[in-house]
Amino acid sequence: MSDKLTPTYYYPNKMGRIILLAMEEILGKNGINAILNHTKLHHWINNYPPNNLDLSFPFSDLSNIQVGLEEIYGPRGGQGLATRIGQATFKYGLREFGPMLGITDMAFRLLPLPTKLSTGASIFAETFNRYTDQKVRIEDTPSTIFWHIERCPICWERKSDKPCCNLAVGILQEALYWISSGKFFNVQEISCIAQGDPTCTIAIDKPVE
Repeated sequence: MSDKLTPTYYYPNKMGRIILLAMEEILGKNGINAILNHTKLHHWINNYPPNNLDLSFPFSDLSNIQVGLEEIYGPRGGQGLATRIGQATFKYGLREFGPMLGITDMAFRLLPLPTKLSTGASIFAETFNRYTDQKVRIEDTPSTIFWHIERCPICWERKSDKPCCNLAVGILQEALYWISSGKFFNVQEISCIAQGDPTCTIAIDKPVE
């Protein structure tokens, strides 16, 4: 028997629930049930996690869902859907976490855009670091914000020949759109643990103003 066991890490139930609700919005009831059946996650069908912060939604479940999307819809189709699910995930998450984080306060909304970007990135990273087993580190340069995921649930235990954390890209795209009151940003995953890199890193180009 091997002495090395892969540790089990978790999202809180609330985040698992938000992601499944976002999936249902994008895929429809039949679509999400097909994914959950395909990935042998039958226990979540019509039985989403409770709306609490208990760490009980395994990283492996989220990773398997991403694999299922690609297997059923094809790599490009699945990744495109994962991005859209990420965008919907932010909208649901904003309702649940926005008030407690202060990002929906008028004082935050009135900050200059560069300040909102830097402050918002730090707040989002701290949210994951505080409430989940995911580990995020921010690197803020004059032209780019680098979102380094050092322990990633989206590609947990996956192997891939290219970056595959489209759900995270979608979440950040929608967060930036909301923070900037409707601006579009170039958001690209430039490294991925699934392809052997040390981190899943998403580069966010700052607007030239």
